Parts: sequence; structure tokens; C-alpha cells
Amino acid sequence: MSYQIRDALPEDVAGILDIYNDAVRNTTAIWNEQQVDLANRKAWVAARVEQGYPVLVAVDESGVLGYASFGDWRTFEGYRFTVEHSVYVRGDQRGKGLGPVLMQLLIERARSCGKHVMVAAIESGNAASVRIHERLGFVVTGQMPQVGVKFGRWMDLTLMQLVLNPGAEPT
Repeated sequence: MSYQIRDALPEDVAGILDIYNDAVRNTTAIWNEQQVDLANRKAWVAARVEQGYPVLVAVDESGVLGYASFGDWRTFEGYRFTVEHSVYVRGDQRGKGLGPVLMQLLIERARSCGKHVMVAAIESGNAASVRIHERLGFVVTGQMPQVGVKFGRWMDLTLMQLVLNPGAEPT
């Protein structure tokens, strides 16, 4: 598979929207139940860029294959060195290794902008995602039973984290 990974461009937003809405409709990766429109995804990308955070896309001739980003984990300033990431891959591209590639690049970007910890919040039944995160150095730091709901059932949340800059002192 030949693809390019780069920062998202305006013409990528429709592909990001399609992947996002597919995840809303068909997966437990996103616990939203309502699909969003193009204006919503444009605003989301613009907000990330305004914060200085990346929105990476993997693209080939067929369009956007997947995307990845991170944003503030919590809004209190004491958490300013911690981010939570999102990685979503188009349905026909899942299981082909694209997710970990996007994550590795996202980790590098978080390090380069001075972040200290990256948090992952994963539906506990998603063993493949947990394994990918473990391979990238994330460790399980919490289990939260029944904190969400989707498809008419309670959802458990696994929290994982990666210390991006071990030994770094806060500034």
C-alpha cells in the first residue's frame, strides 16, 4: 500500500468527516451517537490548528485513509503538558498497520511541541487497540466500568498513558 502522511488540508475534511461518521454509526471507538456535518469537522480541524495541535492524514489516490490528532486532556492549566489522542482509520483500511504508523508520528509531534504525557481512552473491549498502544509503550493506568453507553449497552473505559519525555522537569 502506497500512501502519504501529512498535515490535513481543507480538501481532506470531507474524508475525515466520512471516517468519523462511520465510527459513530458502526463502532465503539467514539461514544457519540449523533453524526456530525461538514461544518462541525471544519471547526474541529480549525480549533486544533489554532491550538498548535496537528491533524495528520494518511492519503492515497482514493482519498483519506485515516487521521490522527491530539488535544488538551483537561482544560485546567495544571494539565497543560498532557494531551489525549484520537486515531481513526477508514473501514476498508483497518488491520493493515496504518493506525500504529499514524500514532508513532503523532507521538513524535507531541514530543516536539513540549508535551509530557499522552493519554488514550479506549473502549475496554477493543483488545486490538489496547495491544497497539502497549506495543507503542503505553501502560494501563485505569479501568472505569460502565462510564458510557452506546448501542444500548454500558461501556467500560480503559485509560492508558505514555510518558513522552521521561525525566523532564516542568517549566
